[in-house]
Amino acid sequence: MRIETNPSRPRTGRACTILSMQAAPPSYWQPTQRLAAFLLSGSSIGCLLSEFYGLCSMRIAAPWIMLPALAALTGWSFWDFRRGCAAVARPVALGAAAGLIAAVAYDLFRLPFVYAAPLGIDAFVPAMNLFKVFPRFGAMLLGQPLEQPTYSAAAHFWGWIYHFSNGATFGVMYLALIGDPRRRSWFWAVAWAVVLELGMLLTPYPAVFAITVTGTFIAVTLAAHAVFGAILGRVARRVALGSRRYELR
Repeated sequence: MRIETNPSRPRTGRACTILSMQAAPPSYWQPTQRLAAFLLSGSSIGCLLSEFYGLCSMRIAAPWIMLPALAALTGWSFWDFRRGCAAVARPVALGAAAGLIAAVAYDLFRLPFVYAAPLGIDAFVPAMNLFKVFPRFGAMLLGQPLEQPTYSAAAHFWGWIYHFSNGATFGVMYLALIGDPRRRSWFWAVAWAVVLELGMLLTPYPAVFAITVTGTFIAVTLAAHAVFGAILGRVARRVALGSRRYELR
């Protein structure tokens, strides 16, 4: 095997691959980097938890904690990508993309329950207002009263943006937990999603949003989170397996 050793060439791109063949340096996606990515991406759901437990309102936490943390994660990933190896950038981008796709699938699964009455299928599909929290997310972000007769377009918009922010960051957190999706079953993503659902039920989430926790509610939301996890895990694993450049040693 021929190895290039010209010191005048920048150590990016192919040179980075050659160096890894020569010396097999440890990947940047080591436990400390994974922990950092997990904490930075966890700032999204952390905003809501800080509001629940009276630590900081979402109106303050979003611009001063969440956005700087996500900007730092993005900047770190971009810097890593520009260096040529992208051992951090690749899983962060993959996790965010897979998380967004999974969030869309999660919402599509819940649509029949949300629109059961208008569609006339409530005789066999329980009607559940599962999207009621989104404008309330927006109201929290905007510093508005949680309960309102009607919510502004801005509250709806920012509430949905925050919802998909959680989807993307949950994807990043999942990859930070498992490391390399090529070496893990996608069932781990389902387990991760179920943990998120159970964690939600144990927080003040139901009480804050006036959600009656019934057996039907738990069954539907658990199933929805299982769909989220299945899509997240399968997308992440398939993309990683199909990418020749996805190297996480």
